[in-house]
Amino acid sequence: MSSSPPEVWLRGPIAGFHPSVMPAVHALLQVREDLHRLMATVPAEHVWQRPGGAASIGYHLRHTGGALDRLLTYARGESLTAEQLQRLRQEEEPGEPLGSIGESVDRIIDTACEQLRATTPEMLLQDRAVGRAGLPATVGGLIFHAAEHSTRHLGQAITTARILAGSAAA
Repeated sequence: MSSSPPEVWLRGPIAGFHPSVMPAVHALLQVREDLHRLMATVPAEHVWQRPGGAASIGYHLRHTGGALDRLLTYARGESLTAEQLQRLRQEEEPGEPLGSIGESVDRIIDTACEQLRATTPEMLLQDRAVGRAGLPATVGGLIFHAAEHSTRHLGQAITTARILAGSAAA
């Protein structure tokens, strides 16, 4: 039997959040836990490596936080700032250490959770526009996509880390 707790979604409701946003909250808190486990195992030399041309761990983690921030900006009915667009352009640029990236993702998850805490069921069907093209979405759709997108990229970072660990052992 494992001594680790069950995944976040199996631990029950989280106080202060409406049940309609609970799946997104569970997903983001799971991303945080998985991020911390990953950060404890990745050597610095692996952070920006691109095995087989795949995206680096550093990119996936920056993108996890950046995309979450951008999607929830749209969910608030706001446009992206020049700073958000600049960070988007820099997501693949190597250099930043894993600890800094992880701290940034943690802060973004905290901010996202505060936004979800304030999200009411009535807000979920409100129309929103995404990107310069103003593509149609809803607050609920953006929240759901932000959560699943975060889990997807964190999973890709974990897979890349495993590939690099296996290559280093060979």
